[in-house]
Amino acid sequence: MPKIKKAKKSRVQLVKGMKDILADEQVYWSVIRDKVTEMAKNYGFSRIDTPVVEFTSLFKRTIGEETDVVSKEMYSFVTQGGDKLSLRPENTAGVVRSYIEHGMLNLPQPVKLFYIGPQFRHDKPQAGRYRQFWQFGFEAIGDEDPVVDAQMIVMSYSILKDLGLDVEVQINSVGDSECRPQYLKVLKQYYQGYKKELCADCTKRFTKNTLRLLDCKSKRCKELADEAPQLVDHLSSDCKNHFMAVLEYLDEMDIKYNLNPKIVRGLDYYTRTAWEIVESGEKGKLNALGGGGRYDELVALLGGRETPGVGFAMGIERVILSMQEAKTEIDKTKSCDVYVAQLGTEARKKTLKLFEELISKGFSVAENMSKKGLKDQLDAANKRGAKYTLILGQKEIADDTILLRDMESGVQEVINFKKIDRELTKRLEALQVKLAKVKK
Repeated sequence: MPKIKKAKKSRVQLVKGMKDILADEQVYWSVIRDKVTEMAKNYGFSRIDTPVVEFTSLFKRTIGEETDVVSKEMYSFVTQGGDKLSLRPENTAGVVRSYIEHGMLNLPQPVKLFYIGPQFRHDKPQAGRYRQFWQFGFEAIGDEDPVVDAQMIVMSYSILKDLGLDVEVQINSVGDSECRPQYLKVLKQYYQGYKKELCADCTKRFTKNTLRLLDCKSKRCKELADEAPQLVDHLSSDCKNHFMAVLEYLDEMDIKYNLNPKIVRGLDYYTRTAWEIVESGEKGKLNALGGGGRYDELVALLGGRETPGVGFAMGIERVILSMQEAKTEIDKTKSCDVYVAQLGTEARKKTLKLFEELISKGFSVAENMSKKGLKDQLDAANKRGAKYTLILGQKEIADDTILLRDMESGVQEVINFKKIDRELTKRLEALQVKLAKVKK
């Protein structure tokens, strides 16, 4: 009989454009999350988490049906019940939907919210850009004062500076529904004579999304955009005064910014102030790390009453890539104050309970119960940066004691087992005082 060939098992692998966030990279994510949470606390922002799935109509109404995001990049599907849903390509629309749906207009304004979560766009994968990508963002809904714009810009700028990046603000005003239509007429007139020179995407944008002509990256389109009429020259008096006030606040705060007429952002809902944060110098040629803008007409567009708003978002993967390229110093050691070591089966049982008790009392503790040799455990304690190691063996169990080893000096002392938490507290507090004096 002929041999039956076994079917080859298909290799399980990552979906194109997606990314595993492995253990050695998590330290960057932790640093960013901590910085974002700290900034939110300082500025009075509360966290919000909206679903990753929304009705497709939400994004079509807010972002714009003719934008690249909606027309080319959204992950959309129809459920078994017939609902047309999409994975969110950005978070502002969902936050504003939540603001309206939960009656947040009755809260003291502005309502300040922040988020950290994944977004989804079927875009061409490249360095720092994935089809599932993570963003952190801040939204302030309910105040049109230009000082709020300035504060949001300062926050987006300061977070990246605090993460060790040399960045600057690229800023523009995109006007509003009163003055922008007049500018678009002027812009179309300018491009009318160059229609044959436009790239394929810009040929479509000429009619459907004219403002994005200024944002194209192809060589000839960039040259044409350089000579195009600027929107700031066609702003209404209200938009102009608002923009000037924002710039004055930034001057007062010594924020490094450049006026850039090409900053139009890719979403239809933006009005007035629009900005991006890019790396300074040669690295400024890279894609922006994030950006934001005002969206004074978005709440009303979704059925709420007229309510101004402003927000920004940053791509976490892009920020991490920039941190790595800039060699930003990150403490990658999972340091602890106390390491518990054990010798023997009975000691392991008692150490297991001791470990849980120390954690419950607030100590920073580490262990590796699977290791049996003391040398291996002390090496592990050194790698974790432990200040003290507690060593428990058969003799210590019999005497109801434990060895406390100072990892810097190597000195070991016998301590009454029942007093170990008190002894650790005393020594760690003394060590903090000593370190504080050294810093002074």
